[in-house]
Amino acid sequence: MQLYLNLIAILLLSGIALLNLALELRRDLMMLQQNSYRAERYMRWLGTSADTTSWIRLFSYLAIGCLLLPAVPTVLACTLSMLPLLLNITQLATARYKKPLVWTRRAVRIYSVSGVICVAVIMLAVLFMGMSRMAATVFVALYALSHVVVLMSVKILDPVERHINKRYYNEAKNILESMPGLVVVGVTGSYGKTSTKHYLTRILTEQFNVLMTPGSYNTTMGVIRTVREMMQPYTEVFVCEMGAKNVGDIKEICDLVKPQMGIITAVGEQHLESFKSIENVQRTKFELADSLPQNGVVYVNNDFPYCASRKVDNAVCIRYSVGQQENSDFWADNISYSAEGTTFNLHCPDGKSIEFATCLVGEFNISNLIPAIAVALRLGMTADKVKFAVARIEQVEHRLNLKRTPAGINIIDDAFNSNPDGSRMALDVLSRMDTGRRIIVTPGMIELGEKQWDYNKQFGERIAKAADVAIIVGRYNRDAILSGLKDANMPEQDVHAVDSFTQAQELLMKIAGKGDTVLYENDLPDTFK
Repeated sequence: MQLYLNLIAILLLSGIALLNLALELRRDLMMLQQNSYRAERYMRWLGTSADTTSWIRLFSYLAIGCLLLPAVPTVLACTLSMLPLLLNITQLATARYKKPLVWTRRAVRIYSVSGVICVAVIMLAVLFMGMSRMAATVFVALYALSHVVVLMSVKILDPVERHINKRYYNEAKNILESMPGLVVVGVTGSYGKTSTKHYLTRILTEQFNVLMTPGSYNTTMGVIRTVREMMQPYTEVFVCEMGAKNVGDIKEICDLVKPQMGIITAVGEQHLESFKSIENVQRTKFELADSLPQNGVVYVNNDFPYCASRKVDNAVCIRYSVGQQENSDFWADNISYSAEGTTFNLHCPDGKSIEFATCLVGEFNISNLIPAIAVALRLGMTADKVKFAVARIEQVEHRLNLKRTPAGINIIDDAFNSNPDGSRMALDVLSRMDTGRRIIVTPGMIELGEKQWDYNKQFGERIAKAADVAIIVGRYNRDAILSGLKDANMPEQDVHAVDSFTQAQELLMKIAGKGDTVLYENDLPDTFK
């Protein structure tokens, strides 16, 4: 009878452990995907997220120890081991993610190889141990070491991925080489590049057939996919966003697309965990300028010191700014904005001044508009046609996107990828709202390396000056922001710390009313808590 009970307990534990393993591998793969399938970044995330030492993981380690102790009865050991696994299955099955796993072909390959590794280990365990207590221990251990399984799969598939990427690269290269009349405009910068890409595309569409890299397709493989799947023989202008997290990333894209024109929107302290220094950020962003031909043109934002101080000798360099006439070829002034939009004057190199109106708000959006307008004028569009397009540019989602709810609450959505300069400008927009209370909802800023605490503390100090109510989401930057709010003497009753955006929304429903303005500044991905 006892042997029968032991076998049932072992089979139940084995089944639960294997189901847990399948779900956990899927979650591990999702986090790997959010880290661009890069093993080194995924391992860095594992080191900072405490995922391997969560309380459920720790309980699973204890379960393995319990199963290895002969003194603990089999039924008891299996029952105790099932409890954390069952709870983890429930959490994994019901979890909702901001950026869920996308089953790309690469994701399928990694998951399949992970499955093969696990099946091989399971078969060996059953072959040598039978359906025993020790075999069940191996199944639980597979779950506990699921991260290792995923990393092994990445390593095994590395030659395959390199071969596939090389084939895709050559296909994209051949397509581009078959279109000698194509104008390629590269857009890069620490921030502002996505908005600038959208604005430029919208303006140029009035006169040209334009293709832009969609979404956040700003890596080499993203650009390759855009060219292979979306480029048409009649495309006249390719607006190519170029992202980077390491030195050489921009050059790699430029070597493929060979841009004739470029826009560098900003050089700031972002992604410092990988770049290590602002000088490396500058060097990488200006790889776009360095890659241009002698008759190429690059537009550089002089509002950023590390842009203004960098010389460009290999191509024509046209500099722009908001409000700074000195050393700028294009500059904007007489800026006036409200909840309805913005008007401004743009001064051009030929001495003319053009008045523009747009539904966009914020100085940062004007800064992103200037190079888009300048490129359009250089490509032969008339000022009237450009003005028409600018007036009809739609706000880019999650980038200082202004809207109003039926309840009369103003929403400023700046939830995408916040940074020190962008957050300062967003707070400037919030501070100018003169109806009702000004409320900010934010988890702070990330990927700032050793300056993470300092920048988020300064962010808290600026919040205290611009907002009436602060809602700090999550724990990742909470202490730093709260420290800044305290130093700036923001009243404690106006500061709220919550664990999730769901809780923030519930709080807003209670405190926000007609005429209030709510700024959503940044929205951390699932890899941050």
